[in-house]
Amino acid sequence: MKKLVAAAAFAMLAMPAFAQATHTNALVEFPAKGGAKLTVTTPSWQPGADIPYENTQYRNNTFPGLTWSAGPAGTKSYAIIMQDTGGARDGFPILHWTLWNVPASVTKLDAGMAATANPAGSVYGPNIRGAAQSYMGPRTPPGPKHPYHLQVFALDTDIPVAADATYVSLTAAMKDHILASGEVIGMGSVDPNAPPPAPR
Repeated sequence: MKKLVAAAAFAMLAMPAFAQATHTNALVEFPAKGGAKLTVTTPSWQPGADIPYENTQYRNNTFPGLTWSAGPAGTKSYAIIMQDTGGARDGFPILHWTLWNVPASVTKLDAGMAATANPAGSVYGPNIRGAAQSYMGPRTPPGPKHPYHLQVFALDTDIPVAADATYVSLTAAMKDHILASGEVIGMGSVDPNAPPPAPR
């Protein structure tokens, strides 16, 4: 019995600390019809592993790349939402990136994709900085690691919302049209070699 208790205590100590979710992310809040799943991966990290600093605002803010399995029959487009569930703004997980109307024929975005190289017809949406923003990687504050969710949604329609859409208007337009969804999670942490932020 003592051995079991000791092993459990060691396991708890060995687990990395991470920030608890402050609000439900889009994939949970807006489930796919019938619970259909997409397999989502990135070449930059394994699911649940640490996000390289090159993919964060601490360094180059390089887009990590994203690949997903094809949506089911009837898929017209894909929408992508990246959220940090370890923090909140306006009652929602911190929004880092949105992209929608990705053509159904596209199931891969290359690592290092430039801000102007999004697939033809797709639209950059809001993030924490405002409307129509390209990829914004983590800048995790000191403390526990934060989980970042790169979520992909297969939709049976194109999204008719404008580039100045909000998270609320985007997800409202999506919610009755989600055929399948999936995500890859990466853990963000403060870069120990980062210079201190400039004074405000």
